[in-house]
Amino acid sequence: MAKELTAEEKQRGVLWRMGLGAVAAIVVLLAGSFWNPLALPEGAEVDIRVRVLALASLVLAVFLAISIGRMASHRFFTPADIDGGGMTAGTEQAKMLQSLLQNTLEQAILAFFAYVAWAVFMPQSTLMVIVFSALAFGVGRIQFFASYHRGAPYRGMGFALTFYPSLLMLGVVLVWLVLSLF
Repeated sequence: MAKELTAEEKQRGVLWRMGLGAVAAIVVLLAGSFWNPLALPEGAEVDIRVRVLALASLVLAVFLAISIGRMASHRFFTPADIDGGGMTAGTEQAKMLQSLLQNTLEQAILAFFAYVAWAVFMPQSTLMVIVFSALAFGVGRIQFFASYHRGAPYRGMGFALTFYPSLLMLGVVLVWLVLSLF
């Protein structure tokens, strides 16, 4: 049996993995800003921006659908949870799946707004940031889902891979907009 971590050990584990996730997010933004493996053409074609945005949004939608489907399937096959969270106390599994769904919904909404802002305001030559961020989102969700039951230190990297790219994108867009005023 694995040793139970102290609160301090959990905090160190979360901090370490969130730090790695922050570094990964910076790499995502830099790689997407300077590397264009899809050879997206220069120019201000709205069509390309919308297509990149739609592609990235599919990643968000897939992971949201997986989360909803897991919760729905659990409720359907678990008599104690079939009436839903508003009518029952919920089993431990239902509570865990609801937490995963809630977190995925929050992350997907934040990511979507970050992707839209980037697609609209940033130079077309940096659109790969959206693609790479969506890939990080997918990898992060898989890691988050797979490690959630192990506790906060283990899911920190998955959380960071979905949160930090979106946060950095929003920050960069805001700085870009402010600087464009001058």
